[in-house]
Amino acid sequence: MHRPPIIALLIVPFLATLFGIYQVFTGSIGIAEISLLVVSVILTEYGVTFGYHRMVVHKSFEPRPVLKAIVLALGSMSFQGSVINWASVHTKHHAHSDQDGDPHSPTLSGFIHAHFEWLLEMHDSELESIKEKWGARYAKDPMIAWFSSTFLLWSAVGLILPASIGFLTNGWDGALNWFIWGGLMRIFVTSHVTWSVNSVCHYIGRKMFVTTDHSRNNFLIGLLALGEGWHNNHHAFPASAFHGLRWWQIDLTGLSIRIYERLGLVRKVVRIPAGLLEKRRLESKRTALKVQSLALTKEL
Repeated sequence: MHRPPIIALLIVPFLATLFGIYQVFTGSIGIAEISLLVVSVILTEYGVTFGYHRMVVHKSFEPRPVLKAIVLALGSMSFQGSVINWASVHTKHHAHSDQDGDPHSPTLSGFIHAHFEWLLEMHDSELESIKEKWGARYAKDPMIAWFSSTFLLWSAVGLILPASIGFLTNGWDGALNWFIWGGLMRIFVTSHVTWSVNSVCHYIGRKMFVTTDHSRNNFLIGLLALGEGWHNNHHAFPASAFHGLRWWQIDLTGLSIRIYERLGLVRKVVRIPAGLLEKRRLESKRTALKVQSLALTKEL
């Protein structure tokens, strides 16, 4: 990854967000800008959760080509890197989760490292080696390869489109406000929400299943990241199209997959059999009780 663009990704959206907060307190923006932020965050975050993550990396379902193209475009607008780069790093994360080799483990290198510092520390040569080892299968898909090669174009569209709409509705003032709220502030929010899955969800929350890492389920991140916050569930069953495995575990991305399946827009949806889920849950509960018993024995 090139260091200057990554630093800009961290600093410029942050400064724009501070300015946006100032605008709120001075009353210089209205419901249109706030609505734009919410909608644009949901759309581009969805491109990451549904597209980059569950569709590309874990092949949790097979989408229709049109749907696949739309979500890859939205994911590219999130400014989280090209789909092949993102998928390759995430694949390595699963292969070495919270162990040596994990690109962004908080338990090995700390919370800040897992949240965004790893982006600053990962150089081009390291990223290329990760892509060579973990990303070859993604490059074989023509659509994925094309969206990766045109990543900068889609990133630019994600900034130009809201600014253009703002200009048409309210001139240059509208263009500036919509560029900030639908562009830079949107990048700030979606980036930190996604990064929180790497950091917060390996520190704060509960474990429903025993896994070889420190992944946890976090209700708040589950809401903000459209279902990705049920991170322990995901690490227990990576291929599952659904991360929320209980009725109260809200998984908006999973809900959309169910709807698409009924509409015939996705097929071959990966579901974990109920019997296997219950077996793993009971095994995890027994393991947790054994750990507690051993801890009490040591204290005595």
